[in-house]
Amino acid sequence: MVISIRRSQHEEGEELVAIWCRSVDATHDFLSAEYRAELEELVRSFLPEAPLWVAVNERDQPVGFMLLSGQHMDALFIDPDVRGCGVGRMLVEHALSMAPELTTNVNEQNEQAVGFYKKVGFKVTDALRWTIWGNRIRC
Repeated sequence: MVISIRRSQHEEGEELVAIWCRSVDATHDFLSAEYRAELEELVRSFLPEAPLWVAVNERDQPVGFMLLSGQHMDALFIDPDVRGCGVGRMLVEHALSMAPELTTNVNEQNEQAVGFYKKVGFKVTDALRWTIWGNRIRC
């Protein structure tokens, strides 16, 4: 699979929301159905307009995306169909090329993500923060 990274395009907003949904459903089994629905509503309201970096396949179809704000990666979501193929690593490496002091937050309940971030070189800090919905986020 040939992957390239480019900026998101407004017309692919629904496709990116669908990737978010599939990714969350595959990795966030700790979310209540109510909270998951609230998150999806929020994501649908801002994701199509967000300045995302998108990983696309050889047919220019999105397979993952990230949101980068300065030195902080606000979001990284990969289509479950291509997890384990290096897409997440490519997006993180792209972020590091622009933000060498890159930070991110991760739900500590998302053990797959915690493992991924450790594997690509992130260090766990001791800071924990609680979201309004009661989920602990490791910062």
